Amino acid sequence: MTLSLCVREPYRTDDGREFRFGVAVATRLPGVGAICPFVSEHGAVAVQSHASDWLGERTLAYLADGLAIDDAVEALLAADDNRRNRQLHGVDREGSVAVTGSGCVGVAGHREAGQFTVAGNLLADEGVLEATAERYERAAFGEAPLAERLIDALAAGIDAGGDRREALSVGSAALKIVATEEPAYRRFYNDLRVDASETPVADLRSSYEAALLGYEQSLDAYADPEEIDAARPE
Repeated sequence: MTLSLCVREPYRTDDGREFRFGVAVATRLPGVGAICPFVSEHGAVAVQSHASDWLGERTLAYLADGLAIDDAVEALLAADDNRRNRQLHGVDREGSVAVTGSGCVGVAGHREAGQFTVAGNLLADEGVLEATAERYERAAFGEAPLAERLIDALAAGIDAGGDRREALSVGSAALKIVATEEPAYRRFYNDLRVDASETPVADLRSSYEAALLGYEQSLDAYADPEEIDAARPE
């Protein structure tokens, strides 16, 4: 199974309307964070089944050039000889797209709800998608941080059956979130990967909680979020 969720959450600041874009993904193979989730201040994309970092990066580049996400994905897949094996979904500032190729194996499908998309393949059953979407939708725009709510949605999908490949014991999980405030920021607790674990989603939650604690401790030491970023090693 690869199960992923892409979301767009608009919010208001003193300077006007801003957006948070986020991706969370889990699979029963190592290293999914390196090849599946892509996010920028222009949108969030997940590429899975037959993953492709080129497709993810080009989709974000097209969004940066002003192309709508559905047009970007349509153009890229039209030129992709392996498109029948791709599963690609995501959101931009105004729309969404979700594609499951005919060659995606096992129980494979997606849900597109405008403000978020969910997709998975090699699932135990369709209930995995439903549980993931319902958990996120129930908490959307809630008081809890977006990263926490994305992890909760992944966990709901796992609890609903998750991956049918029970013989594979080592999996991975990742989350990425970017907000559009100037400059577009990426707090370190919003960019996390668990590359090899028998309990990747649970470990992603633990990593997030530890990273958030580290950020709060850094605030106590530096007093200014921008100083925290400046103090981090390159």
